[in-house]
Amino acid sequence: MFLKINTDHARFRQIIRGKIKSGLKKFISRGEMIGRKGKDLVSIPMPTIDLPHFEFGDNKGKGIGAGDGQAGSPLGPGEGKDGEGKAGDTEGFHVREVDLTLDELAAMLGEELGLPRILPKGSRNISSVKDKYTGIHSIGPKSLLHFKRTYKQALRRQISTNEYDPENPMIIPQGRDQRFRTWKNKPQDNNSAVIILIMDVSGSMGDEQKEIVRTESFWIDTWLRSQYKGLETRYIIHDASAREVDRETFFSTRESGGTIISSAYQLVDEIIKKSYPESEWNVYPFHFSDGDNWSADDTQKCFQILEERILPVSNMFCYGQVESLYGSGQFLRDLKDRFQGTNPMKDRVISSRIPNKDAIYDSIKEFLNKGY
Repeated sequence: MFLKINTDHARFRQIIRGKIKSGLKKFISRGEMIGRKGKDLVSIPMPTIDLPHFEFGDNKGKGIGAGDGQAGSPLGPGEGKDGEGKAGDTEGFHVREVDLTLDELAAMLGEELGLPRILPKGSRNISSVKDKYTGIHSIGPKSLLHFKRTYKQALRRQISTNEYDPENPMIIPQGRDQRFRTWKNKPQDNNSAVIILIMDVSGSMGDEQKEIVRTESFWIDTWLRSQYKGLETRYIIHDASAREVDRETFFSTRESGGTIISSAYQLVDEIIKKSYPESEWNVYPFHFSDGDNWSADDTQKCFQILEERILPVSNMFCYGQVESLYGSGQFLRDLKDRFQGTNPMKDRVISSRIPNKDAIYDSIKEFLNKGY
């Protein structure tokens, strides 16, 4: 019985998984998941999924309760009084919350977008050796003596030789009773990574644009967490100046002001130098803005910081331009002009234009489909 229930439950989970995958583009464009994210689960409303259930049928005038009355008559006192409305003739709308782990969501995202597995490049994927205790041996150094196993062995010996006295339970281990922990050298990859999410919160970025950034950031973070065991995320917001914030502030802040993009890039450089050496970390900066910068001179300063400090130590640099009524969009045009042709850093710069929420799906694919 339990085996059949487990089989039915697994089949139902597969149906749900198929429903979510088929509508993944719709779910990606919705920002409500950000607020619904718990420690490991995300709840997704699924209005078309209903669990099997029993319904009462027509008993054809037979059986208990088959007296006078019409279909729809009140079944108890105080129900259905005159003048309190009419019964409807349409089905109710049912929404069921389906919980999925972030790993399941990441797997679906990778399958639907055709994202490759990320292979850390060069010295960022250094192999190291980790000692793991795997067993017990009769010889070894005193520092690895296993006291509990040693005394158990001494007790067995004394019982088998009739030396153990229950009235005087004294256990004296001998050399042959000693047991020691043993270990194996287990190779492991130090493939830790950091995402640095940067968002323009200046006056030209409206609530809709900021919501697009937060939604796309959520999915990028979810995918990269499935690729790296030791992923960290840092959050930067900027207008005319930049500052690092926590996740909650990043996903909820409402600010205004001018735009000096170089302030954010300088902060990114400082964070990388202080905490993420190139030999040990895979670095992924993602910058989202409407492309409106204070001046052409500051834009050139941004490119200089990118070429000399950020790109040489990053797997890639991603720039997403969110369309805005008040943003000029010039930064994206300048970025493309700079990183093309013979520029040696051009392959590490990936840009994407995001006109609305529906474009989030394709933007994520643009950023991640190279597997850097």
